[in-house]
Amino acid sequence: MDANAWDERYAASELVWSRGPNQFIEAECAALPPGRAVDLACGEGRNAIWLASLGWDVTAVDFSPVALDKGRTLGGDLAIDWVCADATAWLGAGLDLAVVAYFQVPAAMRRTAVRNVVSSLRPGGTLVWVAHDSSNLTEGTGGPQDPAALMTASDLLDDLDGIEVGLERAERVERVVNADDGHGSEVTKTAWDCLVRLVRR
Repeated sequence: MDANAWDERYAASELVWSRGPNQFIEAECAALPPGRAVDLACGEGRNAIWLASLGWDVTAVDFSPVALDKGRTLGGDLAIDWVCADATAWLGAGLDLAVVAYFQVPAAMRRTAVRNVVSSLRPGGTLVWVAHDSSNLTEGTGGPQDPAALMTASDLLDDLDGIEVGLERAERVERVVNADDGHGSEVTKTAWDCLVRLVRR
């Protein structure tokens, strides 16, 4: 899906994603001391806004101008630099934290993006990456239905071959979601994500 298609999707509803941060981003980052962070492929900026509310100096990167405009409105006066750029090509420097949530692209693009974002961290800086796990296609609910856009934690670690990192978490994690049962009632279903947390050496 290209930027124009995402612009149309973001323009079609008040919010595509939730107003609050992703649950795994929140759990992994809440105790970190504020510094400089990037929210890569930020969408409407829910994670960037949450981080900035905790005192982080955040760069929010996405290729959809519509999403970024919505984020600016939601973020108000918080310390967020909204950058319209291709997340696969973006490169920063000296960051304390990088968060990436549900950036689902083919493997070659993912490899470029994760290598760039880890290279943007200072030594000791943290990456938290959350994505729909490959197993979600057959065992879970929601998410992309194209296997080429899915991944595992091991895939991401393989992408970083040759870059020295300290691994803190790399696993499949369960996320409970509410869904319509087709008869007007709400049921809970399980989605499977992969979660990687590491520090740059």
